[in-house]
Amino acid sequence: MTSVAAPVGAEHAIERLTVRVFRIPTASHESDGTLEWDSTTLVYVEIFAGGTTGVGFTYADGATARLIDETLRPAIAGKDALQTGRLWLDMSAAVRNLGRSGVASMAISAVDVALWDLKGKVHNLPVCLLLGAARDRVDLYGSGGFTSYSIGELSEQLAGWVRDGMRYVKMKIGREPASDPQRVAAAREAIGHDAQLFVDANGAYAQKQALSLAESFAEQNVTWYEEPVYHRDLAGLRDVRERAPACMEISAGEYGYVLDDFYRMLAERAVDVLQADATRCGGFSGLLAVDGLCQTANMRLSTHCAPHLHLHAAIACKQLRHAEYFFDHARIERMLFDGANGPVDGALVPDVTRPGIGLELKALDAQRFEI
Repeated sequence: MTSVAAPVGAEHAIERLTVRVFRIPTASHESDGTLEWDSTTLVYVEIFAGGTTGVGFTYADGATARLIDETLRPAIAGKDALQTGRLWLDMSAAVRNLGRSGVASMAISAVDVALWDLKGKVHNLPVCLLLGAARDRVDLYGSGGFTSYSIGELSEQLAGWVRDGMRYVKMKIGREPASDPQRVAAAREAIGHDAQLFVDANGAYAQKQALSLAESFAEQNVTWYEEPVYHRDLAGLRDVRERAPACMEISAGEYGYVLDDFYRMLAERAVDVLQADATRCGGFSGLLAVDGLCQTANMRLSTHCAPHLHLHAAIACKQLRHAEYFFDHARIERMLFDGANGPVDGALVPDVTRPGIGLELKALDAQRFEI
């Protein structure tokens, strides 16, 4: 009897993709140097193939869900879910005429993460091992300290993270520049002298203003100055990096969507540490490409926001320094996902007994936030 081989990938052909949107109110009104908000939107994807379900998400506008449903779903339907590289290219091709950056890139990010989660489950492996772990834990920096907080609220949040074992904490600045030195001094007093203090202006300052304030922040031993000027002003970032106190690293990159965005920052020598966000830069596939780019420049990498989503890919990044434990996203992920465990001694550690990315939506808890 002659047997007929099944088509390549038929066993794991993508049968269905669903996308949902959740809007979660913030714990209180929040702001940074250039934006105010009172809710966070999470776009959640599930992909079904061969009896296995992969999950992924991004923090993006609800319009992202429509793009996933109408443009990305047809681009990957029926294809082998395990060929993550090919599917990433197919999705990138599908958005060519829409523009690869912004919403399109965030849509690809959510689907790519879901594909990696599915692939890990098919192989019964955590994604960190599937990608090739470079470490067994990811150091965190506590991130919040919003400009909408009183000095008391700011001090308590940052000091709380230090008490919990974090060695780095970050606060927002830039809303009222004249008040920033006082707020930074209060933060330093609250956390003591051992923890490192980071500040994030979200591009609120003009170039000379950023340099002037850098001198003041250095008095409080601020070691990380994020987006002191507009993130696309690479010449301005480079100037601040070259002229800021030696103790202070300049960082940016959270608004990188395509690899060229990161290449330009490195080529312009605009930062000391590059940031990247897997919910924006093309998922795990995109983040690992940025990590490879960092290797060519001997540049350290820090992941931006979405701490539990980033965990497995961050474990595999060879240039990783640390990950951002952003207050809003950490809160949401622990509210909505089983497996989003809290930090241990200032780090996240993956549960390698759970295949995929180790997260499962708490359907009943999430339902009240669905829009």
